[in-house]
Order: sequence, then C-alpha cells, then structure tokens
Amino acid sequence: MATVAARDAGAQSVRLTLWVLLTVYVFNFIDRQIVNILAEPIARDLGLSDTQIGLMTGLAFALFYTVLGIPIARLADRQTTSRPKLIAVALALWSGMTALCGLAQNFWQLLLARIGVGVGEAGCTPPAHSLISDMVPPQKRASALAFYSLGIPIGTLLGMIIGGTLADRLGWREAFVVVGLPGVALALVVWFVLKDPRRADAAAVLRAQNQPAALPIGQAVSEVMRSRAYLLLLCAGSAAAFLAYGKTTWTTIFFQRTHDLTAGQTGLWFGLLSGVGGMLGTWLGGYLADRFGAKSRRHVLTAPAIGMAVAVPLAIAAYHAPSWPLALVLLFVPTVFNSLYYGPTYSAAQGLVPVRARAIAAAALLFFQNLIGLGLGPLFFGMLSDWLQPTYGADSVRYVLYGAAVLGLVPAFFFWRCSLHLDRELDQKG
Repeated sequence: MATVAARDAGAQSVRLTLWVLLTVYVFNFIDRQIVNILAEPIARDLGLSDTQIGLMTGLAFALFYTVLGIPIARLADRQTTSRPKLIAVALALWSGMTALCGLAQNFWQLLLARIGVGVGEAGCTPPAHSLISDMVPPQKRASALAFYSLGIPIGTLLGMIIGGTLADRLGWREAFVVVGLPGVALALVVWFVLKDPRRADAAAVLRAQNQPAALPIGQAVSEVMRSRAYLLLLCAGSAAAFLAYGKTTWTTIFFQRTHDLTAGQTGLWFGLLSGVGGMLGTWLGGYLADRFGAKSRRHVLTAPAIGMAVAVPLAIAAYHAPSWPLALVLLFVPTVFNSLYYGPTYSAAQGLVPVRARAIAAAALLFFQNLIGLGLGPLFFGMLSDWLQPTYGADSVRYVLYGAAVLGLVPAFFFWRCSLHLDRELDQKG
C-alpha cells in the first residue's frame, strides 16, 4: 500500500541515514551505560547502598524515558514532523545532562541529572525506527534495524572502556563531562545533514484525503495492542531487557568486587567482551531473521528463542569460574546468543502494525522494555544483593547473577510463543 513516506529513497541516502543514526545510537548508549562502569567509584565517593546504585542506574532514568516515549512517538508519527530534527534536539538534551552528572555533589543531584538523560533519550529510538522502516523495504528491515541496534553493543563497549579509563586516570566526574559534550556537536550534524523522506506537502495531501496527520492516540494504541503476536513480543522483549540491563550493571560490579579488578580494567575487558559479542549477536540476529524469515515468517524469532535457552548453562558456568579471564571467556557465547533478539524484535514490531502507528509500536515496546528492564532490572538485583549480603558478603552479587542466568528461559519461551503467530500476522497491515 502506498504511503506518504517515500519508498524510493536512493541507496546513498539510505546508507547515510543508517550510518548517522547508528552514530547517534552509539552516543545514546555511551551516555546511558557509562554510569554502570562508574557506579562503584560513585558509590564509594558518595556513600551509596546497592539499592541506591540500582535506583540511579535504572529506575530514575527509565521512568521518565518510558513515560515520555509515547507522546514523543505520537509526534514522530505525525506526517508533518521532521524526525531527524526531533532526534537532534533529543541528542543535544541528553548529552548536556550527561555532562551535568559530573557536577553532582550528592545522590539526589545525580539522580536528577540521570532523569534529565532519560528525558532526552526518549526522543531517539521511536522516530529512528519509524524513519528506517519508511526507507527500507520489509524484506531488509530486520537487517537495517539490527544495523541501527549495533549502537547498543558499540556504545556499551565504548562507554565502559572510555568511562573506566577516565575514571582511573581523571575521576568519575570528569568522565561524565568528557563523554557528554561531544553529543551536542553531533546534534548539529543530525539537524543539518539528515532529511526526512516524507513529502514536503504531506499536510496538504492528508487534508485532501481527509486524513489526520497522525492516528488519534487511542486508535494508534488500539491498533498496536490488537496483535496477539505483538503482545507476546512485548513480554519477550521486556523479560530480555530486564535481564540484560540487570546483568550488565551487576556484572561490571561483580568483576570489581569478586575478582578485584579496577573500573578501568573492568571497562576494558568486560567492555570488549560485551561489545564484540553484542555486535556479533546483533548482526547475526538480523541476518538470520531476514534469511530464514523469507522462507517462513515464524523463523524471524527462532534464533532468539533457541539462543537464550542455550545461553543459560554457559552463563552459570561463567559466574562460577574461579578466575576473571576464564569468566570472560565463558561469558562470550552467552553474550552473543542473548544479543540475537534486537533486530528481529524491532523488525517484527514494525511489521505487526499499520504504517502510521510504527513509532507508537516502537515506543510501546521501548516503554515496557525500559520500565521493566532498565527501570526494575538493576534495582531488583541491587535490592536482592543487599538482602543476600549478610549471608554471602561481597559474593552476594555472584548469587544474584546465578538467578539472572536461569531466568533467561523466560524470554526464550515468549519468543517461541510469539513466533507461532508470525506467519499469519507479520506484514499484513498497510
């Protein structure tokens, strides 16, 4: 079905857009994840408990990120909105607030700055997913969104390495300032370089067709939630995010507490592991989804379902390893397998809803993933660690991570259940 968005965007324009958006998403995750590698030095300096660490790294950010995601997505779905300019404003905001984290003198000031980062980052992924989906045909969408999602492992890698190195050499405050300010300059590039493929006369065309610039919010949400496959995808993605964000935060602390690494050493070695493994898994997930999904749409989610189940025993072995080099080696394969879901998940979400509800679909998925995953994952594991500390001492984090590994079976189940509905539902909406 024809849409206002231009489907015939040139290959060069598509490549430029994908590369710029990937760079933006890298900055997004550098600013989001750097707090994980800095958590232990911050806790020592400001005297924070594990519960406060979980609150600072997760819920404070996620609450505002998720709540604002829906109205920003609705704005992105309006045919008259410039999605690149929306992303540019959001990028400038979250980058500036990241730099302000370095000026915090107590827990509450840092918490407010992290809230500001969450407010800014809410304006990134929903319009980016909508923009990519308008420029790339459905048969290549999983690979394109997986390419964009490479920003997660790349940003995580750079955030950990740069953050850890700066923390060791300069201090955690300076680390926030150094990584935050370049994003403001990148925002100018996004504003002036990227173009929205929507027609310049979109508003006039929609008026002539007697259509609103965007679906009413109730109708858009209703369209999204009408899909049974989408609801199962929400459950799968939320469970996967809960474990991913929780494990990332507490695995960095695990290597520092249990294996006595510094923040810089943890950032380098765990950053390389999670970055390289995450990039490989993200790319492979998109590739497998497009290749085998072309034969049967249900196989778009087969790799994530199998991969997350297989990762469980390997992750348990890694957290039980007596030395940190062995733990890192054993964590590599689970990292790859647990990263297979990014491209297939977001691609399926875009294909299960009407075109004018795509940003809402991405925002709703992000809402649950980040509220449940980023908001509650680090906080829940932090509270659990505090509860276990009287019994296990510094080893409490190890036992928390054992439980997190076993819970990997939950998203695996929901990805499998969702895949059973894809042949009937995927790419059937105009």
